[in-house]
Amino acid sequence: MKDDPGANDCRRKPFWVDNGKDPGVPQAIDTETLAGLAHQRTVVPPTKISLAPNGKSTVNAPTWIWLDKGAFKPVSVTASLPGTGLWATTTAKPVSLHIDPGTEDAESLPASGECGINDDGSIGEPYARGKAELTPPCGVRYLRSSAGDSYALEATLTWEISWEGSGGTGGDLPNGTFATTTQVPVQEYQAVNR
Repeated sequence: MKDDPGANDCRRKPFWVDNGKDPGVPQAIDTETLAGLAHQRTVVPPTKISLAPNGKSTVNAPTWIWLDKGAFKPVSVTASLPGTGLWATTTAKPVSLHIDPGTEDAESLPASGECGINDDGSIGEPYARGKAELTPPCGVRYLRSSAGDSYALEATLTWEISWEGSGGTGGDLPNGTFATTTQVPVQEYQAVNR
């Protein structure tokens, strides 16, 4: 409350609040305040996608994109006010990955560019031998060569953030989005039929 002009406006007489209950008084710390503090302290892992092929992509061949389930588990942070029984825990969980190929000469897979989370917590599907003719559940198909350069593929992971606190309080907080850019060189093979 230091330097807060509102601190001098408090003329309320002392009052009793049961442990774990929100005071319901302006400028008093409550579970929502603690949730905001926990939200500020929530740190999610960086968005790091896996690609196949990992070197150069090829025109008209799909590039598979996925996130490992082990790296993207829900993250929780708790803030509490000692001696009051007040606490709040924020939880951030990954819900979707948006793919922007970095050029209009490409198709997102799926077409919306939104790759949802799988039942096991992963996003997309790792490429494996024998899948070359299949369409990946999350990926991109480049339609034109990057001509010796590369395309800046942007992957944005959305984290849904909610909170719960003492006394049955809780709610939703604004989603967080975290993006990463990967340079993808795209080559084109020429074939001659005789």
